[in-house]
Amino acid sequence: MPEDTQQSSDAEKRRPLVRIALILFLVLAILGGVIYWFLTRFDIGTDDAFTAGRTIPVASHVQGYVTELLVNDNQFVHKGQLLVRIDNRDYVANRDKAQAALVLAQARVSAAALGVEIAQKNYPGQLTVAQGGLAEAKANVFKAETDYRRQQAVARAATTQQDIDYARAALDAARAQALSAEGRLQVAEPVRQNIQNTNVSLNQQEAQLASARADLANAELNVGWTEIRAPHDGWISQRNVEQGTFLSVGQTMFSIVEPEVWVIANYKETQITRMRPGQPVTIDVDAYPSLALHGHVDSLQLGTGATFSAFPPENATGNYVKIVQRVPVKIVIDSGLDPNVPLPLGLSVEPTVDVQ
Repeated sequence: MPEDTQQSSDAEKRRPLVRIALILFLVLAILGGVIYWFLTRFDIGTDDAFTAGRTIPVASHVQGYVTELLVNDNQFVHKGQLLVRIDNRDYVANRDKAQAALVLAQARVSAAALGVEIAQKNYPGQLTVAQGGLAEAKANVFKAETDYRRQQAVARAATTQQDIDYARAALDAARAQALSAEGRLQVAEPVRQNIQNTNVSLNQQEAQLASARADLANAELNVGWTEIRAPHDGWISQRNVEQGTFLSVGQTMFSIVEPEVWVIANYKETQITRMRPGQPVTIDVDAYPSLALHGHVDSLQLGTGATFSAFPPENATGNYVKIVQRVPVKIVIDSGLDPNVPLPLGLSVEPTVDVQ
């Protein structure tokens, strides 16, 4: 048999095998695709996702030089731990001054209270004395008038001009004393108003005492704020303070990153149709492939990312191009975290939500 004929025969024999192999491969590929679709038909994933958490900026309430810096970069601190001391000598002096002002204000209040007690006795007593003085003055006027009339009624031989003049002078003096007694009575009559006036003075002193107490409380707060303590457990981040740095009021020294971490996944609007809070999520971390994190959907933000941007789009314009929007979804991590490998904020992750 010629060689060409033999090769042609062998090729004819192999063609059915090749066809069978291709058909088997195609069937297996289709079967594998169907199985993969069946197993993953409820899985919705995205690579537009990052770790998120709370950061607490720690700022100074008072100004001054840093005398002690007790933390370092990326150090873990506990709530209430002392972090920074600020020079407190000026604030201690102000506190001592406020304490002295408070003692003075308390003494003034005590004196004003005693003045009220004295006034409650003195002013009614002065009124009684003035009333008695006026009655006595009127009696003296009556006696002086009687004496003067008697001098006028007797015969000229039975008296002298000098006695008449004395009687007239006594009458004028008695009338003057009566007029003076009426004036003293008018001064003494507003007893209630005078007592009220002393009460007003007491109220003023009590107000100054309250102000002194507030000044002392503020001074004590300033002294306390010279010691800056951790408001929450977490890691020190973005430290920009050193020992000897002069701090201004409100100046941020560092931030504290809390241990709690979650995931913010920006899903397309076409992917959230069947997404609901509570659905399970598997999370892959790019930085730590060995971590197998599991969580659940916590909530969906009621607004797309573009809506809350600094310059939201204005769609009511002449040229509009439809763009698929993304909705931030908060995913809480339930398990899989390694305490020895804390997740920094902003790491790229790939969450997959099971929407079955």
